[in-house]
Amino acid sequence: MSARARADGSFLQSLSIQSRVVGALLMREIITRYGRHNIGFLWLFVEPMMFTLAVTLLWSGLGLNHTSTLPITAFAVTGYSSILLWRNMPGRLIASVTPNLALMYHRNVKVVDVFAARLILEFVGATISFIVLAIGFAAYGWMDLPEDLLKVMGGWLLIAWFGAGLALVLGSLSEDYELVEKLWHPAAYMIMPLSGAGFVVSSLPQAMQEVVLYIPVIHATEYLREGYFGSLMDARYDLGYVIGCNLVLTLLGIARMTKVSREVQPE
Repeated sequence: MSARARADGSFLQSLSIQSRVVGALLMREIITRYGRHNIGFLWLFVEPMMFTLAVTLLWSGLGLNHTSTLPITAFAVTGYSSILLWRNMPGRLIASVTPNLALMYHRNVKVVDVFAARLILEFVGATISFIVLAIGFAAYGWMDLPEDLLKVMGGWLLIAWFGAGLALVLGSLSEDYELVEKLWHPAAYMIMPLSGAGFVVSSLPQAMQEVVLYIPVIHATEYLREGYFGSLMDARYDLGYVIGCNLVLTLLGIARMTKVSREVQPE
């Protein structure tokens, strides 16, 4: 057997092992977080659905659908589903290493596995919630299906990438600086109104547009909504900018995560 064939076999074997490790951590996380009682793991997507549904009904009840040409139900669903996607990822990774130190006694369990399991769980929960709400509301005639599904998917993945990159940075930093955990929750609530969930960039004054477009996630949200509303949406975004920002966040997060992995002491 050639050296290349042995290397390929070794890589595939390692990938298989780590996949099983992440899968086991996923199951453990679901059971730990949601338990076996009531609806159990269904809370994974029911919880974000309830939040988004409450906001949608509130906006509709206040008559905000008369203040915009965009359908308010679809506007709320796309906006607040996006918030839950990027906001929850850092919240789950911050201070997540210490509670799992006992698991890292096992040679195949690494910090990256703990992070990956939690990120996958948040992504799956928010994605299922978004899909179920969109299809359910469309079935009842409360909103239309997206005009360009590929753009919606692309925007959703960009938002998830932003959330994952930010989560890697903050999750790694929180292991060295406890202040990160204290500051993230108020910071997240301050960022939420500026994330593009409750407004479209084109509705703002020109000077304000230039300011908010420095926030990467707004570009992804605008792109997603352009895919959903099509010609009704005057979207303002720069895909190169958001991809570049996401890439920088990811590289910084991986660098910090590598440092934490080297320093962590299993129990």
